[in-house]
Amino acid sequence: MTDLLLAALHHLLVFGLVSMLVAEAVLLRGHVDAGMARRLAGLDTGYGATAVLLLGVGVLRLLYGLKGWDFYLHNPWFHAKIGLYVLTGLLSALPTLNFLRWRRALRQDPGFVPSTADVDRVRRVVRIELAAVAVIFVLAAAMARYGGF
Repeated sequence: MTDLLLAALHHLLVFGLVSMLVAEAVLLRGHVDAGMARRLAGLDTGYGATAVLLLGVGVLRLLYGLKGWDFYLHNPWFHAKIGLYVLTGLLSALPTLNFLRWRRALRQDPGFVPSTADVDRVRRVVRIELAAVAVIFVLAAAMARYGGF
């Protein structure tokens, strides 16, 4: 039963993470004004929190799941998936830093609007993150089906 609950929670967190990332990508397609910058910063906070929870539940699955630690330790697909997850997390720092900077600027000037170059850069990074998440899904499927080569 523990394995089922952890797997279900893991999947729900994945869907939440992807939903927030897609929402960021959609909001970044249009004009980013002060209100949109606030929304993006809030979404990004949720995205970060969800990513941390997802990692925590993933660790619990390693420790208490049915497949056991040994399955993951010797699974190259798992190592590739976790490596890409960490890389995506590091990459997500770029939009987060921008959103934090925008939030500070909004406190000083409620009419602040981020530059087009900033928005374009953040949009590009979020799209790369979405592509990386798609690859993570492929690696997860390979991991579940092929324990090793």
